[in-house]
Amino acid sequence: MKRVALVHTVKSVYDTFPGQLREALGDSVGELKLHNLMDDFLADDPADTGVFSTNNKARLYNDLQAAYMTGADLIVVTCSTLSPTVAEIRPFIPTRIVSIDEAMAQKAVTSGRKIGLLVTAKSTLEPSKFKLMEEAQKAGREVEIEVVHNEDAIRALKAGDKARHDQLVLEMASQLHDVDVIVLAQASMAHMEEPVAAQTGRPVFSSPKLCIQQVKTILESSKM
Repeated sequence: MKRVALVHTVKSVYDTFPGQLREALGDSVGELKLHNLMDDFLADDPADTGVFSTNNKARLYNDLQAAYMTGADLIVVTCSTLSPTVAEIRPFIPTRIVSIDEAMAQKAVTSGRKIGLLVTAKSTLEPSKFKLMEEAQKAGREVEIEVVHNEDAIRALKAGDKARHDQLVLEMASQLHDVDVIVLAQASMAHMEEPVAAQTGRPVFSSPKLCIQQVKTILESSKM
């Protein structure tokens, strides 16, 4: 049996990601046990304050320790806001940790030099830019990042107005100029991948699907 611990900060991702992961894995890794930890404070507080505080770092460390204590073979953090701090904490957690935007950033920086980044949560803006630049450096690539940011979209989604969220994301995409690829910064935007691609005619990358492919590869390679 394989165990995967998932750490979430957004309810829409908490509601959808585990099912998507199960569907993608099927029975390829045998019996699968998922453990979910939801901590919306770690997204809400930096969105309110503009910083990921020392307190938040300690809180995330505790969440990852709790995930480790499930006996998980792999821990997946499904919030891009947390990615820089996850990188800091990794050496102190014995279990491998995957950040949701790892595979997406790797794909984006090798697919185009000019990257459009759509962001609906302020707390994700700098972490997403950091991750793209980090992966570009690893790949020996030079990239330019154009950011379009609108927090009204995430507010609408949290209020249950998905249609308004989706409309605003399309409006954001229309503001991008001469980019090669488009990155949707948060997992909560993943359902807009195809609509944005259809509107812009550009390749669009979102994190859940690519992360799930990464998780599948890791678990299948370690199948016992």
